[in-house]
Amino acid sequence: MAGEEKKDFNAMLHDSKDMPKVQTITDRKSIEKYGGSRMYFAPPIDYDKVMKLVPYGKLTTVGAIREYFARRNGADFTEPITAGIFVSIAAWASYQRREDETPYWRTLKANGELNAKYPGGVEAQREKLEAEGHTIVQKGRKNLKYYVKDYQRALFEWT
Repeated sequence: MAGEEKKDFNAMLHDSKDMPKVQTITDRKSIEKYGGSRMYFAPPIDYDKVMKLVPYGKLTTVGAIREYFARRNGADFTEPITAGIFVSIAAWASYQRREDETPYWRTLKANGELNAKYPGGVEAQREKLEAEGHTIVQKGRKNLKYYVKDYQRALFEWT
């Protein structure tokens, strides 16, 4: 997203856009890729709510949140594009508030990767994660990416 400092992310967080909803998809490639035809769309505020459930020292991934939503709502999968966007909105909304912080830095991308789209980029997320006892490792030579080392050991168990 561009121009984050000028946007009202808390307003975006509370704009449900006719969600939640389940949509049936018919595209064969998507059905094969995601393992079913029932696609769930969670509203932005739901991402914020579940991100707040991840306690100090624990981690989750956007994928794990998507699986949690699908399971709880009788769907085969949760729509991936809006998931990434709404996690980012929740992060920026928290950053813009003075109270009621969402520990967005505990929500990682796939394979434990830090999220450059969070407020302050990977540097700020790294600082917060290291303060909670996590070790961050750098991978790549040209396209540098940062990951939580052994992130699986600290994953929050969704019920």
